[in-house]
Amino acid sequence: MSTETLEFQAEARQLLQLMVHSIYSNKDIFLRELISNASDALDKRRLAGLHDETLRADDPHIAIEADSDARTLTVRDNGIGMSRDEVVGLIGTIARSGTAEMLRQLKENKESAELIGQFGVGFYSTFMVADNVSLVTRKAGEDTGTRWESAGEGTYTIEEVPDAPVGTSVTVHLRPKDEEDALYDYADEWKIREIVKRYSDFISFPIRLVKSEGEPETLNSMKALWARPRAEVKDEEYAEFYRHISHDWTDPLEIINLRAEGTFEYEALLFIPSRAPHDLFQRDGRRGIQLYVKRVFIMDDSRELIPDYLRFVKGVVDAADLSLNISREILQQDRHIQMIRRRLAKKVLSTIKDLMTKDPEKYRTFWREFGRAVKEGLLGEADDRKAILDVSSFATTAGDEPTTLADYVSRMKEGQEEIYFMTGESRAQVENSPHMEAFKAQGYEVLLLTDPVDEIWVDAVPEYDGKKLQSIARGSVDLPSDDKPSEEKTGEFAPLLTWLGETLEEVKEVRLSTRLTTSPACLVSDADDITPTLEKMYKAMGQQVPKVKRILELNPEHPLVTGLRDAYARDAGAADLPETAELLYGTALLAEGGDLADPARFAKLLADRLARTV
Repeated sequence: MSTETLEFQAEARQLLQLMVHSIYSNKDIFLRELISNASDALDKRRLAGLHDETLRADDPHIAIEADSDARTLTVRDNGIGMSRDEVVGLIGTIARSGTAEMLRQLKENKESAELIGQFGVGFYSTFMVADNVSLVTRKAGEDTGTRWESAGEGTYTIEEVPDAPVGTSVTVHLRPKDEEDALYDYADEWKIREIVKRYSDFISFPIRLVKSEGEPETLNSMKALWARPRAEVKDEEYAEFYRHISHDWTDPLEIINLRAEGTFEYEALLFIPSRAPHDLFQRDGRRGIQLYVKRVFIMDDSRELIPDYLRFVKGVVDAADLSLNISREILQQDRHIQMIRRRLAKKVLSTIKDLMTKDPEKYRTFWREFGRAVKEGLLGEADDRKAILDVSSFATTAGDEPTTLADYVSRMKEGQEEIYFMTGESRAQVENSPHMEAFKAQGYEVLLLTDPVDEIWVDAVPEYDGKKLQSIARGSVDLPSDDKPSEEKTGEFAPLLTWLGETLEEVKEVRLSTRLTTSPACLVSDADDITPTLEKMYKAMGQQVPKVKRILELNPEHPLVTGLRDAYARDAGAADLPETAELLYGTALLAEGGDLADPARFAKLLADRLARTV
């Protein structure tokens, strides 16, 4: 029996060193890669056995054997195995032609996605933890096997092994433990269990830990719930799995199964939690979906697979294949990733819509916990905007329960062409706003939007179902039944309006109002200006925004306003008129929850004025 020694090319040695020291950030994954290769080999033998019964394996499995004294770890399978030529071709991937181009791509950080799935790439991750690696394999249906061995430096050896069993056995001669370099003791049974549970728990073949004494111990559950029909899985199993991946002790609110077949296949099992996590609105909060490829765990919290506004959704996606980078640690931005992302978002939104009609109580729980996050999607996900609006609900003046936009539109009064809303810091503040007076008096429903995100998304969503969204505190609002001030009345107030505009530096315009019935005045933002609440939000985030002047609207029927008009007409130069104008502006600002520039001065003016009336 002859042993052939082959020499790596210089470029291949560089590539191997680069892979060992630069590509993989976590040394634990060498065992994941070996188990993944073994699982693939078992799958291939199972398929081969369908066509040729002699190739079938009895008790297909993966075995792991650790020898602490010898400092070795062996992973073996009774899968399809490899011929000598396949060993050279597959494990020798980095020694074949094209190595120089691969090396160039890696150095430029443009890893070749096509390498994933080739035996050689994952196999070479063993040299992160090994001084020497040996492999013995025999292909099913062949008489002799092959041994491959290398220290991962200048050479590797190949020899024939007549008595090798069918399958593949990889023995890793472990380097000394060095926790400072994140090099753990991979002959430790506890560490082996931890890695298998994290990365390979759902491999469909048993992974057995072979012990010096006693029966082998199966380490993986093989319970890939997403691969089983919904009818075959108990709710308790789903709940247990949800708690395992989410670290949440409550049961999920809803379970979502999804299977995509065709040219690109994947399965997904998603959960909508029953309560919001504490870090839902923290930038560094846990979010995203767990990613598997062929039931092998690839990464936690994969943000690329779900839009950020659905970041509370937990679950797994298991793809038959994906364009990963060479270390399988980073997703490439290709059409398959985007396809999954769109499909998952569509499925989650349709599930929420079903809850609205089939289980309103569940929907109310969902919206209470996650509605604020869902509305963030209105800012950036144009394709999802209509679907998000369809599942959203909002507080309304029509009652204590939130309403959908569709229900609002169905209740619109004859002649009403706009969906009226007002933003603010609380329901009480908005409901008691002077801007609301005419709408209440005339029976028009107004949406009460009090989440911080509401201040932003209303500018991104111009309409719903052909109806324009209109703030009752911005621009001009003309109710269908408005009695607009006559030209004669406007003329009566014209001198006062001009004088107030010149006297009050804080306002850009003073005009008569059609939205007031009981208050003397209110402040209105111009149609294209940011609201005061949004201005506060930007300042709280440390962003400087230019001071925006607003419009002062006066109620021409209010005694204070008519009295001021008459006083100005009698004596435009009266000393107390500017103070009255300042008080009028201040009360309008306070009525909407605004902040006075000089509260002490306002209090003094008000006290002096009250003293003169006693």
